[in-house]
Amino acid sequence: MDTTNRVPNVPLHKFKRTKIVATVGPATNTYEAILELIKAGANGLRLNFSHGTEAERELQITWIRQASKAYGKPVAIIQDLQGPKIRLGDFDGIINIQADQSLTFGYKADYERSGTIPTQYDLSTKVKRGERLYLYDGKIRTTVTSVKDGVVHVHAQNDGILIKRKGINLPDTDLQGDIITTKDRKDIAFGSTQDIDYVALSFVQTAQDIDKLRTLLHNAGSRARIIAKIETKAAVEHIEAIVQEADAVMVARGDLAIETAPEAVPIVQRQIIELGRVYGKPTIVATQMLASMTEFPEPTRAEVSDVATAVLLGTDALMLSDETANGRYPIEAVHVMKRVILYTEANMPIATSLPEGPKERSRQTAISLAVINLAHNVGARAIVAETRSGATALHIASRRPDIPIIAVTSDDRTAHQLAVVYGTKSYVRPADPRAATKLTNWLRQNKILRKGDMVVMALGQYPGVVGTTDTIKVRLL
Repeated sequence: MDTTNRVPNVPLHKFKRTKIVATVGPATNTYEAILELIKAGANGLRLNFSHGTEAERELQITWIRQASKAYGKPVAIIQDLQGPKIRLGDFDGIINIQADQSLTFGYKADYERSGTIPTQYDLSTKVKRGERLYLYDGKIRTTVTSVKDGVVHVHAQNDGILIKRKGINLPDTDLQGDIITTKDRKDIAFGSTQDIDYVALSFVQTAQDIDKLRTLLHNAGSRARIIAKIETKAAVEHIEAIVQEADAVMVARGDLAIETAPEAVPIVQRQIIELGRVYGKPTIVATQMLASMTEFPEPTRAEVSDVATAVLLGTDALMLSDETANGRYPIEAVHVMKRVILYTEANMPIATSLPEGPKERSRQTAISLAVINLAHNVGARAIVAETRSGATALHIASRRPDIPIIAVTSDDRTAHQLAVVYGTKSYVRPADPRAATKLTNWLRQNKILRKGDMVVMALGQYPGVVGTTDTIKVRLL
């Protein structure tokens, strides 16, 4: 379904380079709200598969595609898998915890009868003595003292309370690849029948987790790309291999702050963004970007600074979670984020050089560097990349040029996937040796480009064939 035959709603020089992902939830669960999110500046929409039914998701996907077509811009649909539900189970009331207290946890235990606190995941098969076990977003910190007969015994380090169904974090525990649950497999099968662009994998620990998901997607006939959510200590320890294996990476800062330490998150965030640029993988910074806007119409100064910092670091996209899923001001949150992005990009200092990466240079890398250098030298208004798979646009975008990248592809899926890639605006056109020329003519006719503008084009001899970009052209309109 081509969504790109409408004239862009903003001039080329007003495109924001850093993209926005918004989460669809109860606050935005209508066609009208989804359309407003897209109009406000959302480039990707996240569906959290921890909640909702397949029927609800199917309707939301239909609405997103309808709204995308109505507004005339590609939008990436992200299926966010729940992953292992490492949470407390159900019990009545509140459990008061005191420092130095001994506690026991058991899978689906009956707290009223046994005094053992129930969990929704069998921790006894994974945790070992001496490992840390954090409860309720890290509010209560405990250490495992023993595991016996399916019961985990821990020692509490501080006072606090426990409420049913609150999360559990295991920063020292190896889940041994057991992160794709039965529910996830069911959701993957469902997603393979839907118009999904990305699948986000929760609680990634190693690159092997990505490989397992890729096999499942391939077997299901899905062309969705994989986003690795970095939210565990193990993922940080294996981060470079994970970035290489994944198609995109999300800095999931909520659990990451508990699994590592709050002060480590800014450093890890920077490291992930730099690795994403080195390997040409889009990065998404997520969690609490504008958290106060869940309740209030304006963000805090610290939140504005947080958004601007991620832009300055060169992330591809920023994500809103509760702000647009459950918040009182979902559309306003997108408007605010877009405003901060545009101001930061307009006033940011000269871009820093690309971090040190692999020494080998591919043809695509060489062409991307040459295209950007040439575009700057001739004062080009835009870089136009013909691409079947999106790889050419990804390589150019990884260099973070301040010149808009216009991607021309014959594939709808590629156009939607590129929607969350830095600085890239996608158009779907039939495979044609003159696709880039015809598109720039159309943009000039519609006053997006003007007579006398210069564009630099990256194209190939065989339109529509993956991996054949081999030609650079300079065109004066």
